[in-house]
Amino acid sequence: MNRLTLALGVALATLVVAAPVAARSTAATATTDTVKMKEFKFVLSKKIVRHGAVTFTLKNTGTVPHDFKIGTKKSKLIKPGKTGKLVLTLKKGKWAYKCTVPGHAAAGMKGTLKVT
Repeated sequence: MNRLTLALGVALATLVVAAPVAARSTAATATTDTVKMKEFKFVLSKKIVRHGAVTFTLKNTGTVPHDFKIGTKKSKLIKPGKTGKLVLTLKKGKWAYKCTVPGHAAAGMKGTLKVT
């Protein structure tokens, strides 16, 4: 009985120590990519990101509203001088992005993000 109690105590202690380490490694793999939006282009701070959770920080430095669509997710319309965020999980591959305001993608507000 003492061996069983000791084994359970060791297992519990291992879980208590390992849980914060696991939480830190997950947070460390999250990526942030700043996207400057202006007429008529996007400037991404990172052209290649790691797969997993990605937060796009959107900054409209232009004079008209823009949005940012990548995959099936789209940001709200960001007014000039304002900021927004778009958070999603990306798998490895190439992901097309664009502004969905009529005419903006055709004018150059589009591109491809590489996810490794």
